[in-house]
Amino acid sequence: MKNRVLIALLLAVVLAAPVFAQTGASSTDQTTASQPAQNTANSTSATTTTDSATGKPLQPPAREGFWGRVNPFARKKYVQRQTAPIRDRLNELDELTAANSKMIKDVDARAQQGIQLASAKASEADQHAVDAGNKAQAAQQVATQANTRLTTVEQVVTNIDQYKATNQTEIRFRPGQAALSKNAKGALDDLATPLKNQRGYIIEVQGFSSGRGQAAIATSQKMADSVVRYLVLNHEIPVYRIYVVGMGNAPVASADEQGKPAKRNAGGRVEVSLLKNDVEQLASASSQPAAQQ
Repeated sequence: MKNRVLIALLLAVVLAAPVFAQTGASSTDQTTASQPAQNTANSTSATTTTDSATGKPLQPPAREGFWGRVNPFARKKYVQRQTAPIRDRLNELDELTAANSKMIKDVDARAQQGIQLASAKASEADQHAVDAGNKAQAAQQVATQANTRLTTVEQVVTNIDQYKATNQTEIRFRPGQAALSKNAKGALDDLATPLKNQRGYIIEVQGFSSGRGQAAIATSQKMADSVVRYLVLNHEIPVYRIYVVGMGNAPVASADEQGKPAKRNAGGRVEVSLLKNDVEQLASASSQPAAQQ
């Protein structure tokens, strides 16, 4: 019986020891929690800004109760109180990670927007440069055409009174007659037909006849007048473009190729010469740029 009582007492002591340690720990926890409650309440904002996410390591918990840091008979509240700083630190780290991710996304979005805006501005600048280059090239072409036309105009103005013989025909008459033969009309047609709607030309008509003195001049004038009459009536050549001269029995030329004196005319004939200046060339040059445009 005595042994059984001793064993029961020992078991009661063993079982009661943790209870007393737990109650002691809880009382000490309550006193320690009540004492720094005000300090923690006052420094909550400071700790959240300084100790929460500053990267500082967590302080190890102080030795509490009979069992020290590890209590095999700890209650749920004790475990929650020990793990609360860890949970708070993890929550703060999650919030900082989320805030940093948001900031990174915002910075990346702004950077992408800036890059797109810069690319659009660069493309617009390139388009303006291409347009400016095209306009400069067109202006260069216009300037070149204007310079070419100006050079042509200067040459025409310089040579406006310089007429050059381009075609010449000879009309022969029988002695004492001033009527045109069929061959003479055909030669005049070949000379006058291409002159329709042309500018910058004159026709020189010189009549030559045999004989002497005023009679020869009158006869040559009649033959030249018949040629002029045919050109005006049949080909509508303006009269102001025709210059008529009755040369009579004047020599055809001052001297021939061998240097001998020229022979006088032996029969009636009329020399018709077509002379042109550069006005027609100017007209063709001015029409070409207009056709190109």
